[in-house]
Amino acid sequence: MPKIIVAIDGYSSCGKSTTAKLVAKQLNYPYIDTGAMYRAVTLYFLQNHISLTNPKETQQALNNIHISFKRHPELGRNDTYLNGLNVEDEIRKMYVSEKVSDVSAIAEVRHALVAQQQRMGKAKGIVMDGRDIGTVVFPQAELKIFMTADPLIRAQRRQMELLEKGETVGLAEIAENLKMRDYIDTHRAESPLKQAEDAIYVDNSLMTLDEQVELVVRLADEQIGLSLRRGTE
Repeated sequence: MPKIIVAIDGYSSCGKSTTAKLVAKQLNYPYIDTGAMYRAVTLYFLQNHISLTNPKETQQALNNIHISFKRHPELGRNDTYLNGLNVEDEIRKMYVSEKVSDVSAIAEVRHALVAQQQRMGKAKGIVMDGRDIGTVVFPQAELKIFMTADPLIRAQRRQMELLEKGETVGLAEIAENLKMRDYIDTHRAESPLKQAEDAIYVDNSLMTLDEQVELVVRLADEQIGLSLRRGTE
């Protein structure tokens, strides 16, 4: 059976990562959380007081950063490791969220992580989500999804996610953080968030998680079928 790349892009807290994880599970593909990679770099920069306006300093820091993913057998999830340490919970906290878009806008950071992401997908058969997967990382991806949701619904989803981790943050603060991240993500000079011309637009404001997963899996199966037919022609 031919393998494809499923690229899911979209705004913060629209549910794309949760959908991508479940799609990957159904397709039996590895899932790559590129947002976690940028969060891990942000955490390192914050912990080591790296200047975001000093290209030499940021490049030196990137040379010291190794990001990997390991399966958590008890929780059934892929955890993010930064230089050998599990940082999955730490990178989801608000103080990291407040800086991740600024760090993601740095050209050196994007170049380093895009190169790593492209190596991960060289053999295809992956599901990857982020901001520029269908436009920059894998413009040749067989299936591209651009996902969004109503801003208030996104803020409520983010608040629930934080509450599940024991972090209480007001809805207004979360909404303002998302608004700021949206602006930075869509206006940055390096790989801005935008819908690829051949991406399928999905507004999941009124969709259940099961409906989102079912839609993307169906679209993926269609693309796998197309690739199979092309291979036999």
